[in-house]
Amino acid sequence: MTTSDGRPLKSALATAQRRAKRRAFLLVLPLLAFIVITFILPIGQLMHQAIYNDGFSANMPRTTAWFAETPPGTPPDEAAWEALAHDLRDAAAARTVGVVGTRVNYEMSGTRSLFTSTARGAARFEPPYREALIASDPKWDDPVLWGTMRQVSDAYSANFFLAALDMTRDVNGKIVPMPEDRQIYVSLFVKTFLLAGLITFTCFLLGFPIAHLLATLPMKWSNLLMILVLLPFWTSLLVRTTSWMVLLQTQGVVNNSLVALGIIGEDGRIQMIYNQMGTIIAMTHILLPFMILPLYSVMRPIPPSYVRAARSLGATSWTAFRRVYLPQTLPGVGAGSLLVFILAVGYYITPALVGGASGQLISNLIAFHMQNSLNWSLASALAALLLAAVLVLYWIYDRLVGIDNLKLG
Repeated sequence: MTTSDGRPLKSALATAQRRAKRRAFLLVLPLLAFIVITFILPIGQLMHQAIYNDGFSANMPRTTAWFAETPPGTPPDEAAWEALAHDLRDAAAARTVGVVGTRVNYEMSGTRSLFTSTARGAARFEPPYREALIASDPKWDDPVLWGTMRQVSDAYSANFFLAALDMTRDVNGKIVPMPEDRQIYVSLFVKTFLLAGLITFTCFLLGFPIAHLLATLPMKWSNLLMILVLLPFWTSLLVRTTSWMVLLQTQGVVNNSLVALGIIGEDGRIQMIYNQMGTIIAMTHILLPFMILPLYSVMRPIPPSYVRAARSLGATSWTAFRRVYLPQTLPGVGAGSLLVFILAVGYYITPALVGGASGQLISNLIAFHMQNSLNWSLASALAALLLAAVLVLYWIYDRLVGIDNLKLG
C-alpha cells in the first residue's frame, strides 16, 4: 500500500511517528532542562564535594609531590622537611595557610593553629629544615601528623564519608572507629529516623479519623472542614513554628492553662520546648495535612454500602472496619506515611527553633557544617548518606507495596 504521494505506507507511518516523538521531546525539553539544572547538577555537585577537597594539595605542592613519590609509612627525610618549609612560606605569602591548616584540622583536631603560627616565621627557616621546624613547634615531629598530611595530600578521598559514619584512618591508612567521645553522626542518623518514624505514626493516628470524618460528612460540611485542614498551608512555616514556641514554653499558654486548672502546680511546669517533645509536637502539627490529604483521596470513593453489607452479614463494627474498610485505605496510608516520613527526615527549621540540643536532627548538623564550621565536604557526605538512606527506604517500600499503589489524589 502507498500514500497519495506514492510513498510506502509503512515508511510514511514511521516518519510520522518520528516527527511526533520529536515534537513531544521539544515540548518537554524546557522541563527537562529545568530539572537537570536545578536538581541533577546540584546533586552531582554535592556528591563530588563529598569526596573532593584540594585545600592541602593545591597549596602545598612540594609536600604533596613528596608524599606521591614515597610509599605510606616512610618517615620524613630532609627533602620532606625542606618541601614542607618552602610550602609553608609560599602559603603564608599567598594567605592560604589557613585553608591548609583547616583541611588538616578536619582529620586531626588542633592543627590549624600549628600551621598558621609556624607559617608566620617560615620565611626565616634555614637548613637543616627539620631542626628549624621542630624548634618552632615540637608537634612537627609527630608521626601521626605526617600520616594525616599524607592522607589529605590526595584531593580525592573517602575520608569524609568515613567521618560521617564515625570512622577514620590510622597512621597506616587502616580504617578504624572514631574515639567514643567523637562518635556522634551514626547515633544522630538513628535518632533522626526514629523521630521521623514516631512523627509519621503520630500523624497517622491523628490524621486517619480526621480523613474518615471528611470522607463521610456531607459535601458542604466536608468542604468547610477541608478549608481548616488546608489553612496551615496559607500561613508561613516560620510563623507556625514560633507560635508553638509561645504555646509550649514554660511560661506559655499550655503550662499556664494547666496551672490555672489545677492539673499541675506552679513548681511543676512541664518542659515542652527545646527538647524532643517540642520537635515532635511542632512537626506533627506541620506535617499532619500531608497525611490527611492522601487518606482523604482514598477514603472518599469507598462506597459506604460495603461496610453496611458486612454488618448485615453478621460482622461486628470492628470486624467490618478491619476486614473491609481498612484494606481499601492502605494505598492512602502508604502514600501519606511515605510523604510525611521523607519530609520529617529532612526538616530543618522546626527542629532548629524548638528542638534544642536533644531535639536536633541530622539536617541541623548538616547546616552547622555548611554555615559555621565551613566543612562543606563533611556536610555533603552527610547529605549524600541521608539521600541514600531515603532512596533505600523508598526502594524497600516499592518492593513491599509498590509505587503504583500510591494514591496521592
